[in-house]
Amino acid sequence: MTQVTFHTTMGDITIEVDHKKAPISAANFVQYAEDGFYNGTIFHRIIPSFVVQGGGLEADMQQKENRAPIENEADNGLKNLKGTLSMARTMDPHSATSQFFINLKDNDFLDHTGKNMQGWGYAVFGCVVDGMNVVEAMAKVKTGSRQGHQDVPVEDIVVEKTSVKKAD
Repeated sequence: MTQVTFHTTMGDITIEVDHKKAPISAANFVQYAEDGFYNGTIFHRIIPSFVVQGGGLEADMQQKENRAPIENEADNGLKNLKGTLSMARTMDPHSATSQFFINLKDNDFLDHTGKNMQGWGYAVFGCVVDGMNVVEAMAKVKTGSRQGHQDVPVEDIVVEKTSVKKAD
């Protein structure tokens, strides 16, 4: 069992990753955290009653350089329920890199339904085990548009540092 804590400007959020059901996504996320990649990134997309997204952009809205994309594990049986983390991606089902989102409610329409463009879904790989109150507070901040991005918090919510705790 591995836990990753995001120490943000709004408070701490602790995530437990699921290495058994989402081994590729979990290992990818933990490696980014251990490398300090998330330090200095912002939560750049917040849509109330939907998701809080982060993991790739700096305060100037510049995308950090990622490692290669990973295989989509959305067919792992895990569901996009409130408090779960999923890999963010483009229209290409196998394009996830460092970005993730936290579900603010049950978003079953994001779940895997088939191995085709419409059905791939978004791979759940963990859940918030402490700090969901911080995530819910994030969902209430004022957002706007910035450099071609929508739903960006007007005041940056920054990941100051991450810490990783692995159980034996």
